[in-house]
Amino acid sequence: MSNLHASPRITPFLWFDQNAEEAVEFYCSIFKNSRRITELRNPGPAPGEPGSILTLGFELDGVPFTALNGGPQYKFNPAVSFFIRCESQEEIDYYWARLTEGGGEVACGWLCDKFGLSWQVVPANIRELVGNKKAMEAMMTMKKLDIAALEQAGKS
Repeated sequence: MSNLHASPRITPFLWFDQNAEEAVEFYCSIFKNSRRITELRNPGPAPGEPGSILTLGFELDGVPFTALNGGPQYKFNPAVSFFIRCESQEEIDYYWARLTEGGGEVACGWLCDKFGLSWQVVPANIRELVGNKKAMEAMMTMKKLDIAALEQAGKS
């Protein structure tokens, strides 16, 4: 049985411009319970140099991903993002600081990392926090989400 039979039916497959290994190392350094699992070296006719890494299988917090060194043809855009559920402001602060290294803040808990991948760093109870107009208005003015400020706005 091949490795694919043991993995979930649907997994994210990310296209990088020859820096997949750097990206995988970066992401694995951020998320606990993360690791590289497999690698496929280029047998020849694929993008990149023969013998170089073509794909890397990895897990982020136990979720399987594949990274491809596909070349410059495609770029990430904010139409697809990864949602990180955080249990505390400390978790939000940690993921925000790490993922914006070399990247940038966007709005409403969204950021773009140094590889161009979009992430949403949000409290686990985001739906409750922004369930009224004042709290939603407060969130719309934020980049990194502030749980205390959202709770306060929801009380007014």
